Amino acid sequence: MSVESRFGLFMCRLCLVVVLTGAFSSCISRTEIAYLQEQQDAARPVADSLYDARIKPKDLLTITVNTFDREASLPFNLMYPSNSPNGYSNTVGEGTMQKYLVDNDGDIDFPVLGRIKVAGLTKKELEAYIRGRLNVYLKEEPLVNVRMVNYKISVLGEVAHPNTYIITNEKVNVLEALALAGDMTIYGKRKNVKLMREGESGEREVYTIDLTDKNLIHSPYFYLQQNDVLYVEPNKTKMRNSRYSAMTGQVLTGTSVLVSVASLIVTLLKK
Repeated sequence: MSVESRFGLFMCRLCLVVVLTGAFSSCISRTEIAYLQEQQDAARPVADSLYDARIKPKDLLTITVNTFDREASLPFNLMYPSNSPNGYSNTVGEGTMQKYLVDNDGDIDFPVLGRIKVAGLTKKELEAYIRGRLNVYLKEEPLVNVRMVNYKISVLGEVAHPNTYIITNEKVNVLEALALAGDMTIYGKRKNVKLMREGESGEREVYTIDLTDKNLIHSPYFYLQQNDVLYVEPNKTKMRNSRYSAMTGQVLTGTSVLVSVASLIVTLLKK
């Protein structure tokens, strides 16, 4: 067999090794990527109560009070200065509402009423509390509206678009959060998603979520709280592929050198 033939056979075998290595390293089974898989124990048919977020320290709130007599409710609505002649807006809806920052003790300073403990309450509970307190000062029952303006979650790791996302409706579950981030890649660990959460007193906890478990929808961690962080770890295939990618680069570099040397040898033998 000539030198050219032996060299060609060698190159074919080398290319075959590289291709097979990449193919085997990319094999991932369905059980590793499917969400909410069938389990032997069926999910509970009992409907869970609707989720309602609870206020925490460092939350930013807007609180509006409305009555038919706008002048009567005006003292209970903090507004930024406007372009009106007296420097302040005269009615609710003009200008921009000032925000209440919940302090580390879980309190806010509300006009006329003073300090109010809001941490741990839902929006509905806080609205009812303020409405009850204002009945002393107003002739008619006011309409109170509370909103969280900094409700955000972060999604990191093996997802298409890792980022921090503002949740305008103040309600998001794990699957919706992943959808916002463009879903997990095929290299994300479905059975070992990390949820990092900070409690009202500042303690930090890390929980593990199994996205393949059909009963996930009944988990206390299915709905995310404000400032939660989801981290999707890379699976063994991704880490193995990373090693193979580095190895493949070295092989290709070595192959390039071998091709150059072999070409030089063939040229010299022909002379």
